[in-house]
Amino acid sequence: MLEAEKDQVAAAARRLAAEGLVLGPAGNVSVRREELVAVTPTGAILGEARAQDVAVVDLDGRQVDGAVAPTSELPLHLGAYTRSGAGAVVHTHAPVATALSCVLDELPVVHYQMVALGGPVRVAPYATFGTRELADVTLDAMTDRLAVLMSNHGTLCVGADLAAAVDNSLLLEWAATVYWRASTLGAPRLLDGEQIADYRRTIDERGYRPLQGART
Repeated sequence: MLEAEKDQVAAAARRLAAEGLVLGPAGNVSVRREELVAVTPTGAILGEARAQDVAVVDLDGRQVDGAVAPTSELPLHLGAYTRSGAGAVVHTHAPVATALSCVLDELPVVHYQMVALGGPVRVAPYATFGTRELADVTLDAMTDRLAVLMSNHGTLCVGADLAAAVDNSLLLEWAATVYWRASTLGAPRLLDGEQIADYRRTIDERGYRPLQGART
């Protein structure tokens, strides 16, 4: 069941680990096909993820395939599908983005590529992992965005497909790193609303699609 999607989830999990965005079992990945979702299992070491270990659930959270239960963050994933209509969801504990989630209320637009995420990235209030409260506050903060920082916890990104969701996760960590490095030198200059709007117009006029995440 969802064999191709299981392969995609396992490959994405291994890539996120290789990129340093997840450590051990800290993080989870899912992709949706119609009314079913393939998702990393609870306790999985993402750098060692295998397709045969990936769980399959329906949109109500009932497990329909897989020997291991799905991640404890399943409410976060299913809520994202319900609210955003995304095709894939990635949750990481990316180190720089997570560090910023401990001190910022919002990651401002320090580079035009962040427009692909929808603009400034909000920081959701802290809540205990695996809870409905965490899913609610995180998804509220992600309204009209493709990414959100989870206070003192990590990141959540969505995309039209799994490649896009992974790209958005990598972009968010890159943007967080740019902001952090700039902040060590002084107060970062931020792009204002007019500059962001001009960037959007230029992208539209030239027909650019700079990032997969921009398709969502």
